[in-house]
Amino acid sequence: MNILRLVIQEISRRKINFLLGLLSITLASAVISHSMASLARHDLRTSEIIRLKEEETAARMASLEDDYRIIMKKMGFNLLIIPENQNLADLYAEDFASSFMPESYVDTLAASGQVSIRHLLPTIQKKVEWPEYRRTVILTGTRGEVPLLHLDPKEPMQDPVAPGEIILGYELHRSLDLSTGDEVTFMGRNFTVSECYDERGSRDDITVWINLATAQEMVKKPGEINAILALKCMCAPDQLADLRGEIGSILPGTTLIEKGSRIITRAEARKRARAEAVAAIEAEKEARIQLRSEMETFNAILIPAVLAACGLLIAFLFWNNVRERRSEIGILRAIGVGTGKITSLFLVRALLIGLTGGIAGLLIGNLGFPGGLLSGGWIPAFQVAGTSLLLALAGAWIPTYAGISTDPAIVLMED
Repeated sequence: MNILRLVIQEISRRKINFLLGLLSITLASAVISHSMASLARHDLRTSEIIRLKEEETAARMASLEDDYRIIMKKMGFNLLIIPENQNLADLYAEDFASSFMPESYVDTLAASGQVSIRHLLPTIQKKVEWPEYRRTVILTGTRGEVPLLHLDPKEPMQDPVAPGEIILGYELHRSLDLSTGDEVTFMGRNFTVSECYDERGSRDDITVWINLATAQEMVKKPGEINAILALKCMCAPDQLADLRGEIGSILPGTTLIEKGSRIITRAEARKRARAEAVAAIEAEKEARIQLRSEMETFNAILIPAVLAACGLLIAFLFWNNVRERRSEIGILRAIGVGTGKITSLFLVRALLIGLTGGIAGLLIGNLGFPGGLLSGGWIPAFQVAGTSLLLALAGAWIPTYAGISTDPAIVLMED
């Protein structure tokens, strides 16, 4: 007895029954594969969204960091390196050091590889008389910022003053009626006004800036400075002791003064920007996790309901098929055909329904999903096909077993 030939003949004779069973398994397979593909696609989309969000956040952080950098640069330097023997009471009273140190210290520090500071600016400051106008002013001599040799060059916080030029604070150019381009005599030397600062509400309003070498000559301190201005970039307000020790080991005989309020402002600004960026990414992750949880809850209700309905339909179709073939089963058993072969007539048919319907449902369920379940490998596809096959066999087994377990004599007597 050729089982496969008999199965094919049975399918051709009862096409509607076979097609309904095939449709049932296809539906179940399509629902399962579509649900799994949706979750897989959701996970891929989540990864893509988070990646894009991180890139967007990184770009935004870079922009914010640059904005904060510009803002904080306008606030000025927040570190002051001065001679160790400087009396701090005098420093705070005058707002500049009265002791001096070699100008070469700034080059030593720039070449040291110290990474916690940026924008080194050597200066010499002193309160002097402007005899030509009978005014007391603060003389500041400065040159260009000294580049840190181990880092990429940064945009300077303060431009150098060229020899022969002078920059005037607000109160000076306003009260003396001086403008950019004017010629002015300062302490017996002729200068051209290169810039006039806006009002700052500080001692800068009564300050004149000239080239460092010229200022050193005027105050008779060639090759010396009384301060190195710097910017602490790491923004951690509790690292002053360590930083002071580092600077002291590099520049013996110096000490470090930190303008704390500016440090804290910089730290808080960057900390807030960083926290906002992290919070944005975490919020996106939470939203995607919540959406996935909702999809899983929906699938947890839909898939069992569809499997139960399709399983019942398969069982009903096979029960009906077994009932219609009771006489055939009775005759086969009466002539000595074993129950195994008779069972295989139905289970091979169920196998064809499960295999064909599983593959068809797998293809249908993945429509609209590039790569579908295969994007996660072959295992999910095999799981869907295996589930479809088991569903068909399980739905066919009980009716088949009930049909072949009936005594053939009783069946033949009924007929």
